[in-house]
Amino acid sequence: LPAGLSQWFPALEVLDVSGTGLAELGAELLALPRLNTLLAKNNRLGGPGSLPKGLGQAPLGRSLRVLNLSGNRFAEVPPALLGLRGLQSLSLGGNRLHGIPPEIQELRSLEFLYLGGNFITSIPPELANLPSLNYLVLCDNKIQSIPPQLAQLHSLRSLSLHNNLLTYLPREIINLVHLEELSLRGNPLVVRFVRDLTYNPPSLQELAGRTIKTRNVPYAPSDLPENLLRYLSLASNCPNPKCGGVYFDSCVRQIKFVDFCGKYRLPLMHYLCSPECSSPCSSASQSSTSQSESDSEDEASVAARRMQKVLLG
Repeated sequence: LPAGLSQWFPALEVLDVSGTGLAELGAELLALPRLNTLLAKNNRLGGPGSLPKGLGQAPLGRSLRVLNLSGNRFAEVPPALLGLRGLQSLSLGGNRLHGIPPEIQELRSLEFLYLGGNFITSIPPELANLPSLNYLVLCDNKIQSIPPQLAQLHSLRSLSLHNNLLTYLPREIINLVHLEELSLRGNPLVVRFVRDLTYNPPSLQELAGRTIKTRNVPYAPSDLPENLLRYLSLASNCPNPKCGGVYFDSCVRQIKFVDFCGKYRLPLMHYLCSPECSSPCSSASQSSTSQSESDSEDEASVAARRMQKVLLG
């Protein structure tokens, strides 16, 4: 970037240097106090020194709202970007990213995050700590699973996950009550799903904990060590109403298909306390074979009314 940029254009608000072959953005940017939009797509950014030092502490760090660095050569999300606390839109698509740093949660004002077209294999649960996020694009990566914590993104309206390696979705995803678009095409879950999943026998601690919970054995905080009290508080109820059991660490994972919008059936992860509680998956047109399946269909109907559009094709 030319020297003296801030002197020539002190009131500059939008700067587009896309497709100019830049390998670094100079320190001249730091002195632009009103710059709110920086577009630097399709360049050669990504090496050491690509971004100016002190980015988060400079006037630019407070004014910048939109940053587009797609089509560059970043192998990781630059730590300097994590100091841009006022950033509302961040695009890093078409780079060489292999992961998302947990520190992404520091961008509390973020509303739009585009990370498509990279090599990302997993999503950190910390991504769920972005309260204003409306649009999340993670398509064309190598993601194999979705952390259930993403259900905490209550402002999310669009979630793009197409062309990844997903075989199931966490059951909690139906809690995204404002979701309008969910793109899943090009994932194994659309044409293939998990059938045989192993079950590890419960430990002696879990068996004892199950007995205490299912038989309502009374106990007081003075009766047990703090770690066991904490363990007992983590009991989860088996979703099969005919069982009434609980589980802690040992459970049966099962793919459960539920309806969305009366047209699509999505595979959601379902947890049961033992293999005896599982039942075959059935289609929406078939009658339920157990009360637990009926409950899942009711839950799916509620979710369908919440979701206006589900994009699988």
